[in-house]
Amino acid sequence: MRLSDQVAEQLYVLVQQRQLQPGQRLPAERQLAEELGVSRAALREAIQRLSSRGILESRIGSGTFVCAHAPLWSDQAISPLLPLMRDDPQYRYDVLEARQILETGTAWLAAQRATDKDRDRIRRCFDEMLNHQNIHDADNAARADTQFHLAIAQASHNIVVVQAMRSLFEMVLNTVAQNRREMFVHKDPKVLARLTQQHHDLMQAILDGEPEQAKAVIGEHLAFVHEKLLEADADDARLQRLGRFSSAQTTFS
Repeated sequence: MRLSDQVAEQLYVLVQQRQLQPGQRLPAERQLAEELGVSRAALREAIQRLSSRGILESRIGSGTFVCAHAPLWSDQAISPLLPLMRDDPQYRYDVLEARQILETGTAWLAAQRATDKDRDRIRRCFDEMLNHQNIHDADNAARADTQFHLAIAQASHNIVVVQAMRSLFEMVLNTVAQNRREMFVHKDPKVLARLTQQHHDLMQAILDGEPEQAKAVIGEHLAFVHEKLLEADADDARLQRLGRFSSAQTTFS
């Protein structure tokens, strides 16, 4: 992937992560260039590329804005699935399965292709996730968790994979937040400690350039999430049965 394409993808992901809506203004060029770790010339070229795709619009003297009809993360390919995700929690297992397919590959590629900037971005996302966990900010911890996985996808430098992961962004964010709530319903600190260690091990495998280790760790991580969700579902089912039994006793007493 050419440098200009990489910067354009980074900028596009930033727009998604901040959930900038059509008509909203992006931060100033200087700030964006610093955040992305690129020159202002490279940033301008990236803006031009996204402008040609109908995503951004540069207005002289005003700045850069998200276009009114920008094809962002809530596009037609994903939006029909969102009501299913809201109405039937079991669809989160489909999302987990899709993540397993995509993320084992992205972790393997990222360990081979990550640049210094990619590694820095992955570290920052991990640190941000830890900070939010430490202050018990569950919503922002979930968002940072998702951004951590997206940063790894970006480090794969496969534009098709990045697009696929980006399209899943809202569903992944929603299910990560839901998964965290369900897994932590009993406030077992061991669960969070295990997840944090898995994220750390995944990051370290990528930083060390160990593709097979990265692939193994992400597989273990998603399998662990699946296991804990099944346990949470089983607990909920037992509580529902107990509730029905208690209601029946009251009726016949």
